[in-house]
Amino acid sequence: MKNFLLVCTQCEKAYPADQPIWRCTCGGLLDIDMETNFPIDKIQKRPPNLWRYREALPIDQPENIISFSEGFTPIIPVEFAGKMVGIKQDHLFQTGSYKDRGASVLISVAKELGIKHVVEDSSGNAGCAIAAYCARANISCDIYVPANTSPAKLAQITQYGANLHLIPGNREATAHAVLAAARTTYYASHSWNPFFFQGTKTFAYEIWEQSGFQAPQAIVIPAGNGTLVLGAWIGFNDLRKAGLISSIPRIFAVQAKNCAPLYAAHFQHVSEPSRINASPTLAEGIAIAEPIRGNQILAAVRRSNGTFVTVTEEEIQSSMTAMHHKGFYIEPTAAATIAAIPKLVQSIPEIDQWISVFTGHGLKSTEKIMAIQEHSS
Repeated sequence: MKNFLLVCTQCEKAYPADQPIWRCTCGGLLDIDMETNFPIDKIQKRPPNLWRYREALPIDQPENIISFSEGFTPIIPVEFAGKMVGIKQDHLFQTGSYKDRGASVLISVAKELGIKHVVEDSSGNAGCAIAAYCARANISCDIYVPANTSPAKLAQITQYGANLHLIPGNREATAHAVLAAARTTYYASHSWNPFFFQGTKTFAYEIWEQSGFQAPQAIVIPAGNGTLVLGAWIGFNDLRKAGLISSIPRIFAVQAKNCAPLYAAHFQHVSEPSRINASPTLAEGIAIAEPIRGNQILAAVRRSNGTFVTVTEEEIQSSMTAMHHKGFYIEPTAAATIAAIPKLVQSIPEIDQWISVFTGHGLKSTEKIMAIQEHSS
């Protein structure tokens, strides 16, 4: 195994890399402490996917890599309020969302560790990604999702051969349900398992390379369980520690107004997510009332000199329609992030270099989009 450790964020106990664990014996979250290298000459000669950064990823043997050649999605300029913003097209991944980044690395690690069965909980996209990569790795999996998850995502998960568990209640009920199974089975979680963030950090590496080996001034990304916020923070921090960039982009993290525990905590100047009374939102992918790594998400945004922004249901719907009319078919959760951009570019005119992302494809939410269309007509 590469030289890295799993380190508890609570008691600071360290575990060797070859232990198939996803949390500390004290119950604390684990992070990964590893050296990263970026041999630019080698990187540029490799195929255009996220595994071109293999010296910065926690896999020892190349034969254990589980991949659909994902990554290196294009960045397309789109105009918002008179300013051009680069939008990374992560809705073009194999399963239709950026969660493939984390799934590729996490399931590769699972294969390297000899794991044959995993469990995961999800509002849809992470479940689709884990199910697909498990299918490619010949690893069996059980996916737990809220019973009201988009039918298109449920069909996708089952078609990959995963065992699907529909859990009544909110997203937190699903998270609690999977923990019972995770007592005896490896938890391929996109929030608990630190290897998932080792995949989403490649979002930062790609932006750096595609921007001429420079970091933009600011990025606008969603904040639910913090999968992309923490991935971006880890990735840009790796590049900064390697001396390849001088500063980390300001992170502007977007939440739906109907479910915004991190936004509330940020402006209450506290270090843990606020307790909220969440309401339903079109942005099901970021409808997380109790993000398990909430304190880390808050710290990452603050340390980047960024902030949190909320968007209303009307803004989400309007943003989605506007993007569809420009030829980009994105799901409502992806539209939530985009909805914040006009407000940000107008309120902070001194920033010239903005990057954001389409996180999920519209084909994953066809029924929801059709219902919105019928309701508004």
